[in-house]
Order: sequence, then structure tokens, then C-alpha cells
Amino acid sequence: MPPPRDHLAAAFAHAGVAGAYRHRPPYPPEVFDVLGRLITDRPRTVLDIGAGEGALARPLAALADHVDAVDISAAMVEAGRRRPGGRRANLRWIVAAAQDADLAGPYALVTAGASLHWMPRAQTLSRLASVMTGRAFLAIVEHGYHEVPWRAELTEVIVRHSRSAGYDASFSLVDALQDRGLLEVAGHVTTAPVPLRQPTADYTEQFHSTASLAREWMSAAEAAAFDAAVADVVRPYAQDGVLTTDIVAHITWGTPAL
Repeated sequence: MPPPRDHLAAAFAHAGVAGAYRHRPPYPPEVFDVLGRLITDRPRTVLDIGAGEGALARPLAALADHVDAVDISAAMVEAGRRRPGGRRANLRWIVAAAQDADLAGPYALVTAGASLHWMPRAQTLSRLASVMTGRAFLAIVEHGYHEVPWRAELTEVIVRHSRSAGYDASFSLVDALQDRGLLEVAGHVTTAPVPLRQPTADYTEQFHSTASLAREWMSAAEAAAFDAAVADVVRPYAQDGVLTTDIVAHITWGTPAL
């Protein structure tokens, strides 16, 4: 039986979900060029909320004086420490919810990848506003595969297996925040597409890093059926078991409107 929507985020506590994160598409390098330019205050301190295994926080630690990476999942943080750059001296991991973590601050930049939609939005943005410097921005970074030709068929498979009721691929977190008057947008950039070669097995496995398609919600038989269905969808586009896709990122920055 599908878990209630409010409980889906519990999937991120599982080591299997944290382990599957390494198969997600990486952020294009241009993302870090943009984020680096958004840090204009001193010291160059960054807070990454919902950091997961640090796909944003670890590279940002090479551009900033200090980075605090906050995630509610101990499994995610442990996975992040083991990833390249996860033990940099200027990177501090914090296992806590962003809205009540023990934060040092003030931060010259706050970043959020695929995470803020899981948090209580008004409470979280209010907390962020209290620890940001006067010229700091909150940067929301959304990224993924760009215009894949198998999108319609893949969506059918996802809808069939997703534990997220009313799956909507068009949902925009930025629009939702603006609609509630929680974010004043200052700028937006879409990065240039970057090619990615990825084994089809890795492409399939990255879906199990999401809360709605975690193996923990599926029986072994259903997980195998899902994997087989995804493999069938992408097989005509693969060469020798490898997919070539483009990845893009959408970066929107602004200030909490509280």
C-alpha cells in the first residue's frame, strides 16, 4: 500500500536510497560558475539545505571559505562524507532539519537542490532569512535530463509505480513559492546542455534514489518489474548498453519575502 504523502520523505533515511544517489545525473559545471558569482559578501560562507550526499555542497566547498551541509538523513550525510570532497576541512555536515538546525551563519549564499519542496516552506524560509547576510541570495537549483525522446513512455511507467499521488512532472517549486508570496526572485539562468554518457543500469537505478520510487516501498517483484519497464523504454536509444543524454540545470535566486 502506498505510504501517505507526508511519510514519503522517510525513504531518504534508508541506506539504499542514499546509495542510489550516486547514479543521479551530475550538476553541469556551469552551475558552480553561477553560484560562485552569487557569493558577494564576506566571509564567503555557504549553507546548503537538504544537502543529500553533497552534490552541491562538496564542489561549493572548493569555492567558499566555509560550507555547512544540512540534511535530516544520517544515511545521506554518511554517503556524502564518503564521496569525493566529502571530508574537506571547510565542509561541515549537520544532521538536522533545515528549519531548526544549529546553524552558525551568517551565510553569503544559501542553496537548495531537490529538497526544499519536502520542507515546511514558510517556516524554513523564515529561518533562512534570519541567518543570511544583507546581500545574500537563496539559490534554488533544479536539474536533470534535457528533452529525452522517451519522456512520454517513461512517465507512464513512473505513474504506474510512483508512491506520490498525483505525480506531476510539470510542478515548479519556484512558482509555488512565488504564489504564496514567500520568495522575491532576483534572477534566473538555464545552463547550456551538457552531454552525459550513462549505462542504462545506472540510469534505471537513479530512480530508486527518489522518495516516490524507493525500493523500500516496493516488493522485490515490483522493483524488478519497474527496472525491466524502464530498460524496455530506453533500449531503442542505447548503444552497447549506454545512453547518451543532455543534462541542464535551472538556477533561480532571490530573497525570502518574509
